[in-house]
Amino acid sequence: MSPERAVERYLKERKPEVSESTHRNHKYALRRFIEWADETGLDDISELDRFDVHDFKIHRRENANINEVTLYNNLSTLRVFIRWLESVGVIKDEIAENMILPNPDDAREEKIEPETAEEILNYLHKFEYATLRHALFALLWNTGFRLGTVRGIDLDDYHSDEQYIEVHHRPDEGTPLKNGAGAEREVNLHEWVCEILDDYIDRHRPDVEDDEGRKPLLTTRHGRAAKTNLRQNINALTRPCYYGKDCPHDRDETMCEAATEYRRSQRCPSSVSPHPIRRSAITAWLNDGHRKELISDRMNVGTDTLEKHYDARTESEKRELRREAFGIE
Repeated sequence: MSPERAVERYLKERKPEVSESTHRNHKYALRRFIEWADETGLDDISELDRFDVHDFKIHRRENANINEVTLYNNLSTLRVFIRWLESVGVIKDEIAENMILPNPDDAREEKIEPETAEEILNYLHKFEYATLRHALFALLWNTGFRLGTVRGIDLDDYHSDEQYIEVHHRPDEGTPLKNGAGAEREVNLHEWVCEILDDYIDRHRPDVEDDEGRKPLLTTRHGRAAKTNLRQNINALTRPCYYGKDCPHDRDETMCEAATEYRRSQRCPSSVSPHPIRRSAITAWLNDGHRKELISDRMNVGTDTLEKHYDARTESEKRELRREAFGIE
């Protein structure tokens, strides 16, 4: 059986068992595996061995310009696929059990400091006030929303006078939430965020509908903003050279592809994607002394998961917070 055919069968079997976003992520990751298999001449999936898995890992790390978390996710998906191959008898060797995955904690340090977020917001307020990019970053930083959550917000979900946003799970209309209907909630906004959103709606938001006849909050001229569009905006915005800082990597900006080519902005070592902003926003709320249970509800993340994956505070920061809480001089 060819790798492509095997992947097709695997995805068909898993589709009823997993969420749409998980199925899509598996499809993307395994497409990269199919491309690699085609390039290397692996035309029979039953011939896959441990060295092939190792070679694919090195190929993704050295040629795809991805961080360790993405590589970890890619290989985790591949491991699930290989376990399926073993379960149906296509592969007899215990490859999945012996796979060595990178440590995802290596990239979990990727974040932005509150001071950096403030610098970005100041730049946007001065030079790109109430643009899509300004509204997007303000929402992400203030709410810690996932990118899919931000994308799925409709104009009617935003309540300016009461200063909050409704979050709805609408899988049949193309905007599901990661945790399904259980992630539906109402989220309060700070007044400064509402001012940006109000002015964005009044001045810069194209008055368009999406393919479902809904009016998105964040739009382009063609309808609801795509995830790739929103992610690219954040990648570009978080480059230090973009918001007026000197390059911390000693690069010549006129020769740096991350600085000169918009679509390659993620290649700046300081550029971050939306998820690290979520992690950083959660950490900032924790550092402000807010209770984990309240942050958990606001950000739609379990307290155990919050502590394990999203709490990026240092031990010193936690100690200082305890000192303040206990009134220790």
